[in-house]
Amino acid sequence: MLNIALPKGRLGEKVLELFEAASYTCPSIHEGGRKLVFENVEAGVRYFWVKPSDVAIYVERGTADLGVAGLDIIKESEPDVYELLDLDCGKCRMAVAAPKDFRDDPALPLRVATKFSRIASAYYAKKGRQIDLIHLNGSIELAPILGLSDVIVDIVETGTTLRENDLVILDTIMPISARLIANKSGYKFKTEETKKLCERLSAVLAGRKNEGKRS
Repeated sequence: MLNIALPKGRLGEKVLELFEAASYTCPSIHEGGRKLVFENVEAGVRYFWVKPSDVAIYVERGTADLGVAGLDIIKESEPDVYELLDLDCGKCRMAVAAPKDFRDDPALPLRVATKFSRIASAYYAKKGRQIDLIHLNGSIELAPILGLSDVIVDIVETGTTLRENDLVILDTIMPISARLIANKSGYKFKTEETKKLCERLSAVLAGRKNEGKRS
């Protein structure tokens, strides 16, 4: 039985669809209600819904053999896990944004507001830019509007929120997508099952890409 941590929300629904297309179905997960754990013995899979930011923790500590987490979470928390596969969904990007009239003054520390402190610190360290890091947990776009920060580092999907708040993207730090990750110890004991799952998922992803090209 493969124990798989799925992220709650839209991404989790897309990922579940992908797993089911790869023949890892679990009818009980569609029954509704507040259950969090579902299994299909015949398919050899047990799913459980987890807050997206917690998936890597469940996998790293071995409660889950596998999990699906965004690259942003993986880079920010740096869990001790194997990254097995890019699932080609949940696509967005980590970007630097600022008010339209922003002008950087290299003589002063750059005030950076973000949820992703590790990613932002590494990005500006590479640039050799001194920063004043401001860690926030929500409404990052508000920080430069009210003068708390000069710029923000955050996930951008469509860019609508930025535009509505008169912010523009200055730079893209990295593209982001959902990744299949594995517990290192569990992988050793369930290598065959895990490789089989990865092969089936890869086949589904390849098929979808070919369909996209034809259309």
